[in-house]
Amino acid sequence: MYPDQLNIYADRGNIRFLEMRCAWRGIELEVIRVGPDQDLVESAIDMIYIGGGQDRDQAICAQDLAGGKAETLRNWFAAGKPLLAVCGGYQLLGSHYESAKGRIQGAGAAPLSTRTGAKRLIGPIAIQTDLGGPTGGVLAGFENHVGLTELETGAVPLGRVLAGHGNDGESGAEGVRNGAAIGTYLHGPLLPKNWWLADWLIAASIGIEAEDLPVLPEELERNAHQSAANAAGISG
Repeated sequence: MYPDQLNIYADRGNIRFLEMRCAWRGIELEVIRVGPDQDLVESAIDMIYIGGGQDRDQAICAQDLAGGKAETLRNWFAAGKPLLAVCGGYQLLGSHYESAKGRIQGAGAAPLSTRTGAKRLIGPIAIQTDLGGPTGGVLAGFENHVGLTELETGAVPLGRVLAGHGNDGESGAEGVRNGAAIGTYLHGPLLPKNWWLADWLIAASIGIEAEDLPVLPEELERNAHQSAANAAGISG
């Protein structure tokens, strides 16, 4: 969603990585670009991806969400269907973002809200999730956000901060998750540094377990993860 408005910090690389992981396995993948004033047809998709962007671009997307896409996102997140929303896209999943320039209404899909903080939270980050995988559930990447995100009662974070700041720099929580629907501040892009999460999303999208996907060589992917984990000061 919003590929022209929400695409900073090379987050479009997440799409490219998904394309390659599918192509190497002979899995057909079609990327549908949905921008402002274009329909988001729930029956035609298996996964939703939303990248990050600046406040101005978020405001443009928020206005478009109010036209009907917000309801689709609410239904999608509530059902725990495959979704990856990064930084600005993550913030737009919530009820609102209270910025220095005013309030940006979100989709109201995830139980969270965001406000502008006093300082930018930036640098390498690593989190512990309960998703398992070959790294024991550890995800590593880079965060760069001035927004402080607060999860509402009952919301489940994607993971616990091992190094870095996470949602607000204080709670120890990072991201949000419901089933296969994920919101996170991990940039970099995220998936090439955490190849097994890409496979987890692919598997969820086609209705199988990740371990049932054809096995691919993983040396380069493991090295990329280890490099990101090292940058965050952990062993991976």
